Amino acid sequence: MSEKTTLGYSPCPNDTFIFHGLASGLVSWPNGLDITLADVEELNSLAAQGKTDVIKVSVAAAAGILDEYVLLRAGGAMGYGVGPILVAKGESDLNSLDGKTVAIPGRKTTANLLFGLCCREAGVNLTLKEMVFDEVMPAVAAGEVDAGVVIHEGRFTFAEQGMTRILDLGAWWEEYTGLPIPLGAIAIKRSLGEEVARDMNEAIRQSLLGSRANPDEARDYIKQHAQEMDDDVIREHIKTFVTDYSLDVGDGGVEAVSRLLREAGCDRKDIFISL
Repeated sequence: MSEKTTLGYSPCPNDTFIFHGLASGLVSWPNGLDITLADVEELNSLAAQGKTDVIKVSVAAAAGILDEYVLLRAGGAMGYGVGPILVAKGESDLNSLDGKTVAIPGRKTTANLLFGLCCREAGVNLTLKEMVFDEVMPAVAAGEVDAGVVIHEGRFTFAEQGMTRILDLGAWWEEYTGLPIPLGAIAIKRSLGEEVARDMNEAIRQSLLGSRANPDEARDYIKQHAQEMDDDVIREHIKTFVTDYSLDVGDGGVEAVSRLLREAGCDRKDIFISL
């Protein structure tokens, strides 16, 4: 490779924790990296346009890019008890929202796919309003929408902002399938070749292992980009969303991603790189 590899991921603590080693140069990459940090739905859009060599995407969005991209086994967000939540200002339930307006953090997000599956099972019809993820709870609080699907730091701060959890969509998925919830994954262009894909997979693993071994080295980089600056929230965010699945999805993770993609209408076998 003669040019810098373009890499995109979110400014959320789980991603900046995982990628700090690569971003800082502690983990080297041939000819360096041109890094873009962006909101999850913006990343999904960049991937759909094929504009970035390596990019973090919602697993739901991966359904539309697999002709051009293949998923790495490392660097993603997956686990049990890590899913998005549905919140409202007061006591409520999903059925009571029938016919009302709910804010979502982008139509191509895994959160929206899960919410849609849940509503389908419950027979609930809603009007959806797309927003950047950190605008969802303020919109709920201001009464602009009746409820909102919350991701990232909002999972830990909704109660402080006067929200009530109506439904844990991750818990719903786990009961529905018995599988971990696959939220995000790292996609790499197939045109770069299998060797580069495997090298990038290992570089991401080393970057993550480095942050686990020396978390203080990543702290400033994480806080520089975090929406929520409270140290306890940042630590809880990383603990929740950076799991052993982030080092390697394993057989269970492959099954979970395949199942979610089938729910999104994509039934392919060549989803992940081979090691």
